[in-house]
Amino acid sequence: MDSEEDSFVRLLPEESPEQLRREMERCKELSILGQDHANLQMANEAAEQGTRELKEEGELLHKILEQQLSLNGDQERAHQIFAAKEENNRLKQEKQVLKNKLEELKKRVLWNDPVMMLSALPEKKMIFKGLTVNKEDMNKLMLTPLIHYPLPGGSALITFEEAKVAQRIIEMREHMVELSCGEELEELDRCRVRVQAVPVEILLPSALEVRLTQSSRSILVSDLPSLGICKEALLDKLELFFSKAKNGGSEVESREFLDDSGQVVLTFTQDGVAEPLIEKGHIQVLIGKGKYKVKISPCMSGGIANLQLQPSRCPRTVLLLGIPDVLSEESMRDALEIHFQKASRGGGEVDALAYVPAGRTGVAVFVEDRG
Repeated sequence: MDSEEDSFVRLLPEESPEQLRREMERCKELSILGQDHANLQMANEAAEQGTRELKEEGELLHKILEQQLSLNGDQERAHQIFAAKEENNRLKQEKQVLKNKLEELKKRVLWNDPVMMLSALPEKKMIFKGLTVNKEDMNKLMLTPLIHYPLPGGSALITFEEAKVAQRIIEMREHMVELSCGEELEELDRCRVRVQAVPVEILLPSALEVRLTQSSRSILVSDLPSLGICKEALLDKLELFFSKAKNGGSEVESREFLDDSGQVVLTFTQDGVAEPLIEKGHIQVLIGKGKYKVKISPCMSGGIANLQLQPSRCPRTVLLLGIPDVLSEESMRDALEIHFQKASRGGGEVDALAYVPAGRTGVAVFVEDRG
Protein backbone atom coordinates (compact mmCIF):
# COMPACT_ATOMS: atom_id res chain seq x y z
CA MET A 1 0.00 0.00 0.00
CA ASP A 2 1.37 3.49 -1.02
CA SER A 3 1.73 6.59 1.15
CA GLU A 4 -1.73 8.05 0.24
CA GLU A 5 -3.47 4.98 1.44
CA ASP A 6 -1.33 5.02 4.55
CA SER A 7 -2.70 8.52 5.23
CA PHE A 8 -6.22 7.13 5.41
CA VAL A 9 -5.84 3.62 6.69
CA ARG A 10 -3.33 2.43 9.12
CA LEU A 11 -3.26 -1.28 9.71
CA LEU A 12 -1.72 -2.04 12.95
CA PRO A 13 -1.23 -5.67 13.74
CA GLU A 14 -2.59 -5.14 17.18
CA GLU A 15 -5.91 -3.35 16.15
CA SER A 16 -9.04 -5.02 17.23
CA PRO A 17 -12.04 -5.74 15.02
CA GLU A 18 -13.94 -2.93 16.73
CA GLN A 19 -11.33 -0.43 15.79
CA LEU A 20 -11.37 -1.69 12.22
CA ARG A 21 -15.12 -1.23 12.05
CA ARG A 22 -14.90 2.32 13.33
CA GLU A 23 -12.14 3.05 10.90
CA MET A 24 -14.25 1.78 8.03
CA GLU A 25 -17.20 3.88 9.05
CA ARG A 26 -14.99 6.89 9.21
CA CYS A 27 -13.77 6.19 5.71
CA LYS A 28 -17.35 5.96 4.50
CA GLU A 29 -18.16 9.31 6.08
CA LEU A 30 -15.16 10.85 4.42
CA SER A 31 -16.27 9.41 1.10
CA ILE A 32 -19.77 10.85 1.58
CA LEU A 33 -18.35 14.24 2.53
CA GLY A 34 -16.21 14.23 -0.59
CA GLN A 35 -19.16 13.37 -2.72
CA ASP A 36 -21.17 16.15 -1.08
CA HIS A 37 -18.32 18.55 -1.67
CA ALA A 38 -18.22 17.60 -5.31
CA ASN A 39 -21.96 18.06 -5.55
CA LEU A 40 -21.72 21.45 -3.88
CA GLN A 41 -18.93 22.42 -6.22
CA MET A 42 -21.04 21.48 -9.20
CA ALA A 43 -24.03 23.29 -7.76
CA ASN A 44 -21.91 26.34 -7.15
CA GLU A 45 -20.65 26.30 -10.71
CA ALA A 46 -24.20 25.82 -11.98
CA ALA A 47 -25.34 28.76 -9.81
CA GLU A 48 -22.54 30.94 -11.11
CA GLN A 49 -23.45 29.94 -14.65
CA GLY A 50 -27.07 30.77 -13.94
CA THR A 51 -26.04 34.09 -12.44
CA ARG A 52 -24.01 34.93 -15.53
CA GLU A 53 -26.91 33.94 -17.75
CA LEU A 54 -29.31 36.01 -15.68
CA LYS A 55 -26.93 38.95 -15.81
CA GLU A 56 -26.58 38.64 -19.54
CA GLU A 57 -30.36 38.32 -19.88
CA GLY A 58 -30.80 41.35 -17.62
CA GLU A 59 -28.39 43.38 -19.70
CA LEU A 60 -30.20 42.27 -22.82
CA LEU A 61 -33.54 43.20 -21.30
CA HIS A 62 -32.08 46.55 -20.23
CA LYS A 63 -30.93 47.24 -23.75
CA ILE A 64 -34.30 46.18 -25.13
CA LEU A 65 -36.00 48.41 -22.57
CA GLU A 66 -33.80 51.36 -23.47
CA GLN A 67 -34.52 50.81 -27.14
CA GLN A 68 -38.22 50.55 -26.39
CA LEU A 69 -38.13 53.71 -24.28
CA SER A 70 -36.18 55.50 -27.01
CA LEU A 71 -38.71 54.32 -29.57
CA ASN A 72 -41.56 55.38 -27.32
CA GLY A 73 -39.87 58.76 -26.79
CA ASP A 74 -39.55 59.26 -30.53
CA GLN A 75 -43.17 58.29 -30.97
CA GLU A 76 -44.18 60.62 -28.16
CA ARG A 77 -42.19 63.47 -29.67
CA ALA A 78 -43.63 62.70 -33.06
CA HIS A 79 -47.08 62.71 -31.53
CA GLN A 80 -46.36 66.01 -29.79
CA ILE A 81 -45.05 67.54 -33.01
CA PHE A 82 -48.12 66.32 -34.87
CA ALA A 83 -50.41 67.66 -32.15
CA ALA A 84 -48.56 71.01 -32.21
CA LYS A 85 -48.97 71.22 -35.98
CA GLU A 86 -52.66 70.42 -35.66
CA GLU A 87 -53.04 73.07 -32.96
CA ASN A 88 -51.12 75.58 -35.08
CA ASN A 89 -53.37 74.91 -38.05
CA ARG A 90 -56.44 75.25 -35.84
CA LEU A 91 -55.17 78.55 -34.45
CA LYS A 92 -54.42 79.81 -37.95
CA GLN A 93 -57.95 78.95 -39.00
CA GLU A 94 -59.38 80.67 -35.93
CA LYS A 95 -57.17 83.68 -36.62
CA GLN A 96 -58.44 83.89 -40.18
CA VAL A 97 -62.04 83.57 -38.98
CA LEU A 98 -61.49 86.31 -36.42
CA LYS A 99 -59.78 88.45 -39.02
CA ASN A 100 -62.73 88.04 -41.36
CA LYS A 101 -65.13 88.88 -38.53
CA LEU A 102 -63.04 91.94 -37.67
CA GLU A 103 -63.12 93.15 -41.26
CA GLU A 104 -66.86 92.57 -41.37
CA LEU A 105 -67.26 94.41 -38.07
CA LYS A 106 -65.16 97.30 -39.34
CA LYS A 107 -67.36 97.53 -42.43
CA ARG A 108 -70.49 97.39 -40.29
CA VAL A 109 -69.19 100.06 -37.92
CA LEU A 110 -68.05 102.17 -40.85
CA TRP A 111 -71.49 102.03 -42.40
CA ASN A 112 -73.46 102.44 -39.16
CA ASP A 113 -71.29 104.83 -37.13
CA PRO A 114 -70.66 108.13 -38.92
CA VAL A 115 -67.94 109.07 -36.43
CA MET A 116 -65.81 106.16 -37.67
CA MET A 117 -66.33 107.43 -41.18
CA LEU A 118 -64.62 110.79 -40.68
CA SER A 119 -61.36 109.58 -42.17
CA ALA A 120 -63.20 108.57 -45.34
CA LEU A 121 -64.86 111.96 -45.79
CA PRO A 122 -63.47 114.53 -48.22
CA GLU A 123 -60.73 116.81 -46.98
CA LYS A 124 -61.41 120.52 -46.75
CA LYS A 125 -58.77 123.17 -46.21
CA MET A 126 -59.71 125.50 -43.36
CA ILE A 127 -58.13 128.43 -41.55
CA PHE A 128 -58.62 128.71 -37.79
CA LYS A 129 -59.58 132.23 -36.69
CA GLY A 130 -61.48 131.49 -33.49
CA LEU A 131 -60.60 131.04 -29.86
CA THR A 132 -59.33 127.90 -28.17
CA VAL A 133 -61.48 126.11 -25.60
CA ASN A 134 -60.80 123.70 -22.80
CA LYS A 135 -59.84 120.19 -23.79
CA GLU A 136 -62.80 118.70 -21.91
CA ASP A 137 -65.15 120.70 -24.18
CA MET A 138 -63.81 119.17 -27.39
CA ASN A 139 -66.62 116.65 -27.80
CA LYS A 140 -69.40 119.07 -26.96
CA LEU A 141 -71.72 120.42 -29.62
CA MET A 142 -71.92 124.19 -29.29
CA LEU A 143 -75.22 125.69 -30.50
CA THR A 144 -75.66 129.36 -31.33
CA PRO A 145 -79.29 130.38 -30.95
CA LEU A 146 -80.87 132.14 -33.91
CA ILE A 147 -84.54 132.47 -33.01
CA HIS A 148 -87.12 133.82 -35.47
CA TYR A 149 -89.94 135.45 -33.50
CA PRO A 150 -93.13 136.46 -35.37
CA LEU A 151 -94.49 139.91 -34.65
CA PRO A 152 -98.16 140.75 -35.24
CA GLY A 153 -99.31 144.11 -36.55
CA GLY A 154 -99.59 146.88 -34.00
CA SER A 155 -96.71 145.62 -31.86
CA ALA A 156 -93.19 146.60 -30.99
CA LEU A 157 -90.13 145.06 -29.39
CA ILE A 158 -87.98 147.14 -27.07
CA THR A 159 -84.65 145.93 -25.75
CA PHE A 160 -83.25 147.87 -22.80
CA GLU A 161 -79.63 148.05 -21.73
CA GLU A 162 -80.54 146.79 -18.26
CA ALA A 163 -82.68 143.79 -17.43
CA LYS A 164 -84.17 145.46 -14.34
CA VAL A 165 -85.71 148.17 -16.52
CA ALA A 166 -87.42 145.59 -18.71
CA GLN A 167 -88.70 143.79 -15.61
CA ARG A 168 -90.10 147.05 -14.22
CA ILE A 169 -91.89 147.87 -17.48
CA ILE A 170 -93.48 144.38 -17.54
CA GLU A 171 -94.64 144.70 -13.93
CA MET A 172 -96.37 148.01 -14.74
CA ARG A 173 -98.27 146.12 -17.47
CA GLU A 174 -100.18 149.11 -19.06
CA HIS A 175 -98.52 152.28 -20.31
CA MET A 176 -99.95 155.58 -21.60
CA VAL A 177 -97.67 156.72 -24.39
CA GLU A 178 -97.77 160.35 -25.44
CA LEU A 179 -97.58 160.91 -29.17
CA SER A 180 -96.49 164.59 -29.01
CA CYS A 181 -92.89 163.53 -29.51
CA GLY A 182 -91.72 165.63 -26.57
CA GLU A 183 -93.38 168.91 -27.66
CA GLU A 184 -94.82 171.15 -24.95
CA LEU A 185 -98.57 171.11 -25.65
CA GLU A 186 -101.65 171.96 -23.69
CA GLU A 187 -103.35 169.13 -21.86
CA LEU A 188 -106.26 169.12 -24.34
CA ASP A 189 -103.94 169.00 -27.34
CA ARG A 190 -101.98 165.99 -26.14
CA CYS A 191 -102.66 162.60 -27.76
CA ARG A 192 -102.05 159.41 -25.85
CA VAL A 193 -102.33 155.71 -26.67
CA ARG A 194 -102.62 152.83 -24.24
CA VAL A 195 -100.25 149.90 -24.85
CA GLN A 196 -99.62 146.66 -22.97
CA ALA A 197 -96.17 145.40 -22.02
CA VAL A 198 -95.68 141.61 -21.85
CA PRO A 199 -92.58 139.43 -21.53
CA VAL A 200 -91.04 137.81 -24.57
CA GLU A 201 -91.21 134.04 -24.20
CA ILE A 202 -89.20 132.00 -26.66
CA LEU A 203 -88.35 128.30 -26.98
CA LEU A 204 -84.68 127.37 -26.83
CA PRO A 205 -83.26 123.91 -27.62
CA SER A 206 -82.21 122.02 -24.50
CA ALA A 207 -81.28 118.75 -26.22
CA LEU A 208 -80.51 118.06 -29.84
CA GLU A 209 -79.81 114.76 -31.55
CA VAL A 210 -78.58 114.83 -35.12
CA ARG A 211 -78.55 111.56 -37.04
CA LEU A 212 -76.34 110.99 -40.07
CA THR A 213 -77.46 108.49 -42.67
CA GLN A 214 -75.23 107.02 -45.34
CA SER A 215 -76.64 106.28 -48.74
CA SER A 216 -76.12 102.66 -49.80
CA ARG A 217 -76.08 103.52 -53.50
CA SER A 218 -74.35 106.91 -53.65
CA ILE A 219 -70.72 108.03 -53.54
CA LEU A 220 -69.13 111.43 -53.13
CA VAL A 221 -66.34 112.20 -55.59
CA SER A 222 -63.89 114.92 -54.51
CA ASP A 223 -60.39 116.20 -55.34
CA LEU A 224 -61.58 116.71 -58.90
CA PRO A 225 -59.09 118.29 -61.31
CA SER A 226 -59.58 121.73 -62.80
CA LEU A 227 -59.86 120.95 -66.49
CA GLY A 228 -61.53 124.14 -67.64
CA ILE A 229 -64.62 122.30 -68.89
CA CYS A 230 -68.26 122.93 -68.05
CA LYS A 231 -70.02 121.07 -65.25
CA GLU A 232 -72.16 118.98 -67.57
CA ALA A 233 -69.12 117.80 -69.53
CA LEU A 234 -67.38 116.79 -66.27
CA LEU A 235 -70.50 114.95 -65.09
CA ASP A 236 -70.71 113.11 -68.43
CA LYS A 237 -67.11 111.95 -68.17
CA LEU A 238 -67.52 110.79 -64.57
CA GLU A 239 -70.74 108.96 -65.39
CA LEU A 240 -69.09 107.28 -68.36
CA PHE A 241 -66.17 106.09 -66.22
CA PHE A 242 -68.18 104.87 -63.22
CA SER A 243 -70.82 103.15 -65.33
CA LYS A 244 -68.27 100.54 -66.46
CA ALA A 245 -68.00 97.31 -64.49
CA LYS A 246 -64.24 97.04 -65.12
CA ASN A 247 -63.82 100.26 -63.16
CA GLY A 248 -65.82 98.87 -60.25
CA GLY A 249 -68.95 100.77 -61.19
CA SER A 250 -72.39 100.10 -62.57
CA GLU A 251 -75.24 101.92 -64.24
CA VAL A 252 -75.53 105.46 -62.88
CA GLU A 253 -79.01 106.52 -61.90
CA SER A 254 -78.30 110.20 -61.19
CA ARG A 255 -75.45 112.66 -60.82
CA GLU A 256 -75.26 116.00 -59.06
CA PHE A 257 -72.62 118.71 -58.95
CA LEU A 258 -72.35 120.45 -55.56
CA ASP A 259 -71.59 124.09 -56.27
CA ASP A 260 -70.60 124.98 -52.71
CA SER A 261 -67.84 122.36 -52.54
CA GLY A 262 -67.04 121.49 -56.17
CA GLN A 263 -67.78 117.81 -55.48
CA VAL A 264 -69.98 115.35 -57.34
CA VAL A 265 -72.57 112.90 -56.02
CA LEU A 266 -73.14 109.78 -58.12
CA THR A 267 -76.03 107.43 -57.40
CA PHE A 268 -76.06 103.89 -58.83
CA THR A 269 -79.12 101.85 -59.74
CA GLN A 270 -77.90 98.79 -57.82
CA ASP A 271 -76.86 98.07 -54.25
CA GLY A 272 -73.37 96.79 -53.47
CA VAL A 273 -71.57 99.08 -55.91
CA ALA A 274 -70.84 102.06 -53.68
CA GLU A 275 -69.26 100.18 -50.76
CA PRO A 276 -66.28 98.63 -52.64
CA LEU A 277 -65.51 101.99 -54.25
CA ILE A 278 -65.59 103.73 -50.86
CA GLU A 279 -63.25 101.10 -49.38
CA LYS A 280 -60.66 101.91 -52.05
CA GLY A 281 -60.60 105.53 -50.90
CA HIS A 282 -58.84 106.82 -54.00
CA ILE A 283 -59.11 105.78 -57.62
CA GLN A 284 -57.48 106.75 -60.89
CA VAL A 285 -60.18 108.17 -63.16
CA LEU A 286 -59.72 108.50 -66.88
CA ILE A 287 -61.04 111.90 -67.94
CA GLY A 288 -60.36 112.75 -71.54
CA LYS A 289 -56.77 111.83 -72.35
CA GLY A 290 -55.44 112.00 -68.80
CA LYS A 291 -55.74 110.03 -65.58
CA TYR A 292 -56.50 111.86 -62.36
CA LYS A 293 -56.56 110.61 -58.78
CA VAL A 294 -59.87 111.42 -57.11
CA LYS A 295 -61.17 110.58 -53.65
CA ILE A 296 -64.25 108.41 -53.12
CA SER A 297 -66.18 109.08 -49.91
CA PRO A 298 -69.53 107.98 -48.51
CA CYS A 299 -72.46 110.20 -49.26
CA MET A 300 -73.97 111.36 -45.98
CA SER A 301 -77.25 113.08 -45.24
CA GLY A 302 -78.15 114.53 -41.87
CA GLY A 303 -81.37 115.24 -40.08
CA ILE A 304 -82.65 116.12 -36.63
CA ALA A 305 -83.70 112.91 -34.92
CA ASN A 306 -84.65 114.45 -31.58
CA LEU A 307 -85.12 118.05 -30.49
CA GLN A 308 -86.18 119.07 -26.99
CA LEU A 309 -87.19 122.66 -26.27
CA GLN A 310 -87.61 124.60 -23.06
CA PRO A 311 -89.27 127.99 -22.58
CA SER A 312 -87.02 130.91 -21.87
CA ARG A 313 -87.73 134.58 -21.16
CA CYS A 314 -85.68 137.35 -22.73
CA PRO A 315 -84.42 139.32 -19.73
CA ARG A 316 -83.90 142.70 -21.47
CA THR A 317 -86.65 142.68 -24.12
CA VAL A 318 -90.31 143.68 -23.80
CA LEU A 319 -93.16 143.11 -26.25
CA LEU A 320 -95.63 146.02 -26.65
CA LEU A 321 -99.11 145.14 -27.91
CA GLY A 322 -102.20 147.14 -28.94
CA ILE A 323 -100.44 150.02 -30.74
CA PRO A 324 -102.97 151.80 -33.01
CA ASP A 325 -102.04 152.95 -36.50
CA VAL A 326 -102.27 156.70 -35.87
CA LEU A 327 -98.76 157.84 -36.82
CA SER A 328 -96.25 157.06 -39.50
CA GLU A 329 -93.87 154.19 -38.81
CA GLU A 330 -90.91 156.40 -38.05
CA SER A 331 -92.93 158.82 -35.87
CA MET A 332 -94.44 156.00 -33.84
CA ARG A 333 -91.00 154.47 -33.35
CA ASP A 334 -89.63 157.78 -32.09
CA ALA A 335 -92.61 158.28 -29.76
CA LEU A 336 -92.21 154.85 -28.22
CA GLU A 337 -88.46 155.26 -27.73
CA ILE A 338 -88.85 158.69 -26.13
CA HIS A 339 -91.54 157.45 -23.74
CA PHE A 340 -89.72 154.34 -22.56
CA GLN A 341 -86.40 156.15 -22.11
CA LYS A 342 -87.90 158.37 -19.40
CA ALA A 343 -87.08 157.23 -15.90
CA SER A 344 -90.27 158.95 -14.69
CA ARG A 345 -92.23 156.43 -16.77
CA GLY A 346 -90.24 153.53 -15.32
CA GLY A 347 -88.02 153.31 -18.40
CA GLY A 348 -84.32 153.49 -19.11
CA GLU A 349 -81.75 153.46 -21.88
CA VAL A 350 -83.12 151.73 -24.98
CA ASP A 351 -80.73 149.45 -26.82
CA ALA A 352 -82.98 148.54 -29.78
CA LEU A 353 -86.57 149.04 -30.90
CA ALA A 354 -88.57 147.42 -33.71
CA TYR A 355 -92.12 148.50 -34.60
CA VAL A 356 -94.63 146.74 -36.87
CA PRO A 357 -97.64 148.89 -37.89
CA ALA A 358 -101.15 147.49 -37.77
CA GLY A 359 -102.15 145.47 -40.82
CA ARG A 360 -98.62 144.15 -41.33
CA THR A 361 -96.52 141.36 -39.85
CA GLY A 362 -92.85 141.08 -39.09
CA VAL A 363 -90.21 138.66 -37.86
CA ALA A 364 -87.68 139.48 -35.18
CA VAL A 365 -84.43 137.52 -35.06
CA PHE A 366 -82.95 136.85 -31.62
CA VAL A 367 -79.27 136.02 -31.28
CA GLU A 368 -77.17 135.08 -28.29
CA ASP A 369 -76.65 137.94 -25.84
CA ARG A 370 -72.87 138.21 -25.43
CA GLY A 371 -73.05 141.37 -23.33
